[in-house]
Amino acid sequence: MSYIAERRVEEKERRRGEIVDAAERLYAEKGWDAVTMDQVARTARLSRALLYVYFRDKEELLYGIGSRAMAVLRDRFQAAVATSPRGVDQVQAIGRAYMAYANDFPHYFDACARFQAHSMSPDPGSNEGACAVAGDAAMGVLVNAIQVGLADGSIRRDIGPPMMLAVSLWAFTHGVIQLAMAKGDDLARMQVDVGQWCEYSLGLLTMMATAPKAS
Repeated sequence: MSYIAERRVEEKERRRGEIVDAAERLYAEKGWDAVTMDQVARTARLSRALLYVYFRDKEELLYGIGSRAMAVLRDRFQAAVATSPRGVDQVQAIGRAYMAYANDFPHYFDACARFQAHSMSPDPGSNEGACAVAGDAAMGVLVNAIQVGLADGSIRRDIGPPMMLAVSLWAFTHGVIQLAMAKGDDLARMQVDVGQWCEYSLGLLTMMATAPKAS
């Protein structure tokens, strides 16, 4: 690739990053449903026509943010598994990391929820496909932790295929987080502390997967 061609690619990536930066700021401030393409163009200081060169519609732009969201989630998961050599402890640490992620980046968690509501394109060359690939990488960290636990005996061997367990743990944990976010006042009315309930739920999931101690 020539120097000029490389500069063009770099410029294109820089401009794309600036667009996603602008959209992400608006997302965090206003919520995705309130964000418009006009607002993104103004925030990024470019024309609406140029914005549509990079993202054909608002949904495409959401995938751009989603790729970032999934990459951050993967990094959080990788940091979590580094805290313990045992697989079952790694799985529990990933659960805590997911809960902390939702608290630290609520707009990222919302983006994850929107993607998980429907199937995505398998084409890695598309914005949608790139988001799916990033999500698969985050899921891969959890699957690997389960495989470590099966190998070291900390996860029960009759639990089933690692991917089946990973998807189930993800679904359960995601649901707990959503309920904690949406129904905090109702839980308080029932005299349930949200933080304690989240930890209790995570403990139940871990107990389900933990191998019984040898007698």
